Amino acid sequence: MRLDKYLKVSRLIKRRTVANEACDAGRVTVNGKVAKAGTTVKEGDRIEIQFGTNVLRAEVLLIADTTRKEEAKEMYRLLP
Repeated sequence: MRLDKYLKVSRLIKRRTVANEACDAGRVTVNGKVAKAGTTVKEGDRIEIQFGTNVLRAEVLLIADTTRKEEAKEMYRLLP
């Protein structure tokens, strides 16, 4: 699955266009490497997103094309 779509479906970022912009600005890394919006994400990958001075780290647990709001949190696990 594309990184920008995963960020939207998992609700780590609310809109796909915002996810796309974050990737283009170099604020998203996958497994320690700066990632473009089209980067393929698979289970076990570690995603790091910079929101200003805050950093969100998550591990991909599940890939799904669509999900309900309540089930979106099962798609990833937040890391310290």
